[in-house]
Amino acid sequence: MLHAPTALIPWLDPATIIGTAGPWALLVVCFIVFAETGLLVGFLLPGDTLLVISGLLSHPLAGSEHGVFGINVWWVALLIGLSAFIGGEVGYVIGHKGGPAIFERKESGLFSRKNVERTNAFFERFGGITVILARFVPIVRTFAPVAAGVGHMPWRKYTLYNLIGAILWGFGLTMFGYLIGFIPPVAEFVESYIDLILLAAVGGTALVTIYHYFSERHKAKKAAAAGEDVTTDAVEAEELTLDPEVFERAPDLDGDGKH
Repeated sequence: MLHAPTALIPWLDPATIIGTAGPWALLVVCFIVFAETGLLVGFLLPGDTLLVISGLLSHPLAGSEHGVFGINVWWVALLIGLSAFIGGEVGYVIGHKGGPAIFERKESGLFSRKNVERTNAFFERFGGITVILARFVPIVRTFAPVAAGVGHMPWRKYTLYNLIGAILWGFGLTMFGYLIGFIPPVAEFVESYIDLILLAAVGGTALVTIYHYFSERHKAKKAAAAGEDVTTDAVEAEELTLDPEVFERAPDLDGDGKH
């Protein structure tokens, strides 16, 4: 079945994207994945959805053997997984080098003490494997590498867990999206409406990011107006640092407080 580009947005036609954007489209995806765990503003980005869509758009389409990105899905998944791994390593280094001062700042909508506390709670319950589990939990996957670095989690152990998490999340979800394309109704839908899917992916990512940003900003301003302490000082930042023994705990899978 041949695909006819939508007249209103012909620049979103797969052939146009492949011919003009090429690997740059994949580069953007990889940067977003990297930012989710390598930069403290990454929690604003919808990583899970992006990975599944990237895999889906890597499925063979009319006029392209390898989908929108123009390369084999194995390379797409591998590069995305690698970006996730590197992001995790960068986040760890930032926390390790910066120490508790990383947590010392004013609430601005891009950072929240509550986000760090939520991440610490994951570590308290699941121990070191939080680094793996965090990949599948928005916000936590952004702060977990930094929290592990600040708490000086053993680097070799962290890197092993980071690698496993990057493979399961980055590589795995991308391949999952690709496999969805083998379901005939889904494959036909993607081929017929690829331009609209791309528009939804790009527009949706932007809207979700903007929404999260202003939502966090609003919460911070509301808390400040109510007289709450919206500044994490040096003492409070030090309190957010996890004890190294937390990283050695076995997970508390049933939530009864016993590891």
